[in-house]
Amino acid sequence: MYGSDRAGDDAERTAFRKTEKKYKLYYENSKSTKKKKQPKQVDLSEVLDFKSISESFNQNVELPPGVVHVNCGFDRPIFGLENSPGFYFFPGALTLDEQCTWIRESLTNFPQPPNRTNHNVIYGPISNLFVAAKEGKVFIEEETSDNGLDSEPSASVSNGDSHRWKFYEEDIARSRGKACKTVPASVLLRKLRWSTLGLQFDWSNRNYAVSLPHNKIPNALCQLAKRMAEPAMPIGEEFWPEAAIVNYFGSGDTLGGHLDDMEADWSKPIVSMSFGCKAIFLLGGKSRQDEPLAMFLRSGDVVLMAGEARECFHGVPRIFTDEENAEITPLELRFSDEDDRCFLDYIRTSRININIRQVF
Repeated sequence: MYGSDRAGDDAERTAFRKTEKKYKLYYENSKSTKKKKQPKQVDLSEVLDFKSISESFNQNVELPPGVVHVNCGFDRPIFGLENSPGFYFFPGALTLDEQCTWIRESLTNFPQPPNRTNHNVIYGPISNLFVAAKEGKVFIEEETSDNGLDSEPSASVSNGDSHRWKFYEEDIARSRGKACKTVPASVLLRKLRWSTLGLQFDWSNRNYAVSLPHNKIPNALCQLAKRMAEPAMPIGEEFWPEAAIVNYFGSGDTLGGHLDDMEADWSKPIVSMSFGCKAIFLLGGKSRQDEPLAMFLRSGDVVLMAGEARECFHGVPRIFTDEENAEITPLELRFSDEDDRCFLDYIRTSRININIRQVF
């Protein structure tokens, strides 16, 4: 998972890396510090747009060179690539209701212990991060031997030594001054990069740590993944979701070229679902020297990678968070209620990806 074939300076000169830099977010140089930074213009004319391809196919059954239609009994078109066997793209596969459901779950429940996140290494398991951010709480580090705060914390975690981190109201944090480390919950939420569901992945040793405490992937998500995986499954076999990684992207965030290579059977697909702001996805070949194909990923799109496609480098060099290119108006309308304001504020400048896999 997230493996590479070369590292260091050589990787900077590969075709994959050059394409990443081509689409990555860069800003115009400005002499004024008061002016809002403007992103540099990027030529998107070569980016494959499966939404437009699907609309054209429905009208006149025409496809651009290299793109094929996959007949598999779904109620909407599914496409593949002639040069990438095992790659499937479902534009708009998920309904708006499904998108909203999994955005909510990804922010409220999926980062909950025993699921691990990128914050575990510093803070330990954190409970109710999204709620704490919504309520303006602050994370405070304190020594366990000196419980100097006279207010009950809303949540606490232990990182295994003599310190504990707890959520407190903002005024309590201010009263402590600079005597202890503090981090606003909203900052932690924005710095949330991944969480793991089902079998937990050990990023240090690059394997699945079956001994780590974990909950099974929610049944509704399993059933959805099974349904989406059908076109890529060997005849007569069923997809068994055992692990998932939820990736969280903000403006400027990227996912470098990598392989998902730690599962036992590559004939089984990785089911990848996109939510929130539009992104660019790169699909390369078996070497970083192979020039990748760029394509747009929108909220509700689903991608499958199985068989030979599992051996291809892939990544996400760009997230579009500006109003013109994010393409999230339906989500904005659905999250317009006051109770959903916190989800709206997050997803306006973010993308969430859930990728589900069979491990054994």
